[in-house]
Amino acid sequence: MTFEPPQRLVRALGETYGDAAAADWLGRIQTDMQGALGVRELTAERVQAPGGRSGLIVLVRRPDGAPAVLKLAPPFARPDLERAALAHWNGWGTAQLLDDASPGDNALLLERLHPEVSLHSLPEAKALLEAAGTVRKLWVAPPDDHAFESVAERTARQADAMRATAEPLVRPLVDAALAARDQMIGSASDSVLLHGNFRQSKVLAGERAPWLAVGPDPVVGERAYDLARLVRDRVDDLVAAAVGPSTVRRRVNRLADSLEVEHARLHGWTLFRAVESGVRAVAAGRRQDGELLLEFAGWL
Repeated sequence: MTFEPPQRLVRALGETYGDAAAADWLGRIQTDMQGALGVRELTAERVQAPGGRSGLIVLVRRPDGAPAVLKLAPPFARPDLERAALAHWNGWGTAQLLDDASPGDNALLLERLHPEVSLHSLPEAKALLEAAGTVRKLWVAPPDDHAFESVAERTARQADAMRATAEPLVRPLVDAALAARDQMIGSASDSVLLHGNFRQSKVLAGERAPWLAVGPDPVVGERAYDLARLVRDRVDDLVAAAVGPSTVRRRVNRLADSLEVEHARLHGWTLFRAVESGVRAVAAGRRQDGELLLEFAGWL
C-alpha cells in the first residue's frame, strides 16, 4: 500500500516546521509507516483524508481483526508528548492509547472513532454543550515528571513570531493581543494539563463514549487558554452573519459561565490566539484565512 500524505498535512507541516524539514520527513514516510505496521502486525485499510495536520492517519486492523488507527508523526512534532498526554488521560475524555512506546517510535496506535462525525456536525448550541462536557474531563493535574511546555513558554515563542512577521496595518491589533497575553501570564492562578488545540472538529463520535477528543497538542496552563480556540469555531459563519460580534460575546459568556472561568481571561486568550493564528496565516500565504481571523479578532 502506498501511503500518500493528504495535502492538508503537507501544507501544515511546511507552514509550522519549515518546508525542508517537512519534505525530509515526508520522503521517509513510506518506509517509516511500513515499519510501524510491521512491528505491530497491523493490516492497513486506507489513509484517512483530509486527516490531521500533525501526522499521517491510517485506518488499520489489529492481529485479531479489531479496528484501530495508526498515527505516524515526525519527531519534530513531538508525538512523544501527545503519547504522554494520552497515556495520562487513559481514555478519560480522549481516544484510548492502545500500545506502549518503544525507543524512537513516532507512531501511536489509537482507538478508532468515527472521523466523519465530529461536534462540528451538530447544531451550534448542542456542539458547545458537548464540547464543554468533553474538555472539562481533560483538565487534570499533569504528571509530576512531565515534559510538557507551559502556556507561558508556548505563547512567548508565538509572541516573538508575531512581532517579527505582522504587517504594519495590523500592528495595533497585535499590540492589543500581546498586552492581553502579558496580563494573562502575569496573573494566571491555575495550572492543569490542557488539550492545547481544542475545537469542535477535534471531538469525534465513539463507541465507548459518545464524544472523545483527538489530536492534542498538550500544554500546561490555565483553563481559559484551552477554551479560546473553541470560541472562534465556525468563524466563516460568524463573519458572514450580521450578528457575528454579538454571537461571539454570547459564546464567551456562555463558555466562561458553564466552565467556571473568568470572562475577562477567556476574552483575553481568545484575542491573543485569534491574532496569532491570523498573523501566522498571512505570513504563510493564506491571506484569506488570515484576514478572516483578524476580522474576528477585531470584534473582541
